[in-house]
Amino acid sequence: METSVKKENTGFLGARVLLAPMAGVTDFAFRSVCREYGAEYTCTEMVSAKALTFGDKKSRALLHIAEDEHPSAAQIFGSEPEVMREGARIAAEISGADVIDINMGCPMGKIVNNGEGCALMRDLDRAARVIDAVLEGSPVPVTVKMRKGWDSGSCNCVELARLAERLGVSAVCVHGRTRTQLYSGLSDRDAARDVKRAVKIPVIANGDVFCGEDAVRLLRYTGADAVMIGRGSFGRPWIFREILAALDGEEPPEEPSIEEKCETAVRQFERAREDKGEHIACLEARKHYAWYLKGIPYAGYYREKISHISSFEDIYSITKGICRDLK
Repeated sequence: METSVKKENTGFLGARVLLAPMAGVTDFAFRSVCREYGAEYTCTEMVSAKALTFGDKKSRALLHIAEDEHPSAAQIFGSEPEVMREGARIAAEISGADVIDINMGCPMGKIVNNGEGCALMRDLDRAARVIDAVLEGSPVPVTVKMRKGWDSGSCNCVELARLAERLGVSAVCVHGRTRTQLYSGLSDRDAARDVKRAVKIPVIANGDVFCGEDAVRLLRYTGADAVMIGRGSFGRPWIFREILAALDGEEPPEEPSIEEKCETAVRQFERAREDKGEHIACLEARKHYAWYLKGIPYAGYYREKISHISSFEDIYSITKGICRDLK
């Protein structure tokens, strides 16, 4: 087993292990169970600054942060400085978050085609104006989440990080893939390492952390202050306690039982129902519950049933069957 990470990795706002903002995943309910298992810092799904300025109710609902969910961040995206300034103010006011994070890493076509997300890494002049505007509009510290670069020929994360630091950003998070990679291939640890060597503000490393030892290796190699967990948390909110144990040089905790996994899943879905209503909670439970069953032998029968969930009666019935048949 890897040994613990040196104490120099002091984290960001006291947090060493952070949950990444992920559209369609990191809603209030999922963040709450990640917190239960040790996530020390959480972030909302990305929210359109423009939609916030238009008063869009769905966008505002994404900013629901619990009173005890701190430290936490609200992430906004956009490319128009004035809109981002106002969006930052609104997001901070609605959410009560400790940080406003600027999305400069989303690789999806509908985002980058509007010049938003990772597209800002192709236009550092505009990126600078966006950062300046958000700093003006936000009453709380501002961070930037970025990728390694747009493609293999324009890996400019170090340049963007230096720019962000010079303008007054409090921390940067670096995902070690380019936009053109999307989520394929391996995350390049050199990106976060190079950024850490180039700036004095805290650096958060992100990419390909699926267990505690992955986090130890990433932090040791990069020297980053904290690690951010994305896809490794899908259906596995207990990954956070695994990582914390690994960072402290402790033995990894036992994998949760089938019963604990199901109880956690149902608790998440019930909180989603309170937050969004039963219909939306059930639709979203289909993908989340399938993630919870990943790697469990003979679970195909129940994954098929999960794909048709339409009520909480379905959820409770499926859960009873899983606990009975898949121990």
